[in-house]
Amino acid sequence: MLAVIALLAVPAAADAASVRLRAPRKLSAGAVSVAGAPAVRLRWRDVARGETRWEVTRAGRRVILRANRTGYTDRRVSAGRRYRYRVRPCRRRRCAHSRTVSATVPATAPGVPGSPAPGEPGAPGGGSGGGPATGGDAFAGSPTIAGCPVFPKDNPWNTDISSFPVHRNSAAYISSLSGMTLWPDFGSGRFGDFGIPFGTVPRDQALVPIRPAVADESDPGPYPIPPNARVEGGSDHHVLIVRQGDCQLFELFDATKDADNGWSVYSAARFDLRSNALRHDGWTSADAAGLPMFPGLARTDEVNAGAINHALRVAIPRTQKAYIHPATHFASSSTDPGLAPMGLRLRLKASYDVSRLTGQARVIATALQRYGAFVADNSGGSKVFVSGTPDPAWNDEDLDQLKGIPASALEAVETGPIVTG
Repeated sequence: MLAVIALLAVPAAADAASVRLRAPRKLSAGAVSVAGAPAVRLRWRDVARGETRWEVTRAGRRVILRANRTGYTDRRVSAGRRYRYRVRPCRRRRCAHSRTVSATVPATAPGVPGSPAPGEPGAPGGGSGGGPATGGDAFAGSPTIAGCPVFPKDNPWNTDISSFPVHRNSAAYISSLSGMTLWPDFGSGRFGDFGIPFGTVPRDQALVPIRPAVADESDPGPYPIPPNARVEGGSDHHVLIVRQGDCQLFELFDATKDADNGWSVYSAARFDLRSNALRHDGWTSADAAGLPMFPGLARTDEVNAGAINHALRVAIPRTQKAYIHPATHFASSSTDPGLAPMGLRLRLKASYDVSRLTGQARVIATALQRYGAFVADNSGGSKVFVSGTPDPAWNDEDLDQLKGIPASALEAVETGPIVTG
């Protein structure tokens, strides 16, 4: 009996050893201006390990942030007032001691950088830097949706990487996926509501309020989200909308419709589909990596036309505390160099014989050989999940063939330097 008890205690002890809830270090707060309005920006160093959330409290108002956060911007402030904040990491019902910091908002709007300039998040045009592409052929060959290009042809999403060199750390990255297979996380709906839906709206679609929990890394509303927008099933509750005319993409994470037809969300992001602009370094989006989601979805219209001419999106169990552009955000506390960073480009090896596949699966596998896939999220599962839209036109039997492709048939390619946390 004692031996059994000892064995049962081992996993619990190991789990406890991997958790270290510690108060943040170097906590600071300062007044800034965001979109012309006063705000307070908090920054800290995360020295906790195993936390599941961060809590920021101000006079009884509590904001919940994702694990591994190192900052928060409070936009619900008034000029001429002083605010006191408590910040702490938590795991389930346990929390570390709080650190406290105060900041005074000047009577006049602070002249601190923070207001988005044209081309930056929150300004017309979406992401930071890089305006709309120009030139007659900038979009020649780009994927399209509702009369809009899905980014310029030279965008990383639309770049053929079949001849790119293998990443120097590819073997380690793929080893972290040992024993796994690809897995289509979408389908016809016959076996459940799997997949990430999207919708299109006209240029004059009514704008509604967006209420993000992570306001400091979200593009402010209002957004043209219709009241009947389809929300992703499962736990992530994404909403993706493309607006025709100006070709703007609006994406929400953890979205719930409010009584006034506005939306309460964890985070919100806006992208100009005619631009190569990225989000600010360190900013999330509706996806963990700070990437747009829609460009990486497998869609039946493309597959049935015979080719997917863009990279796909994948989610893997674990990533490291780093990212590679065009990703701008990490979602991990691990510094293990053997784990993939967000934004890593995976490619199905040219030696893998896709002719053994048929129908829709072959088209998807061919795209993985030519355009590859971006690591965009932590799945918490034991598969390499490939993202696509939910659509009755999918052939689930065809898609099942992808489950026979081992992760060992993938390789990582060099696309740029790794940005560490």
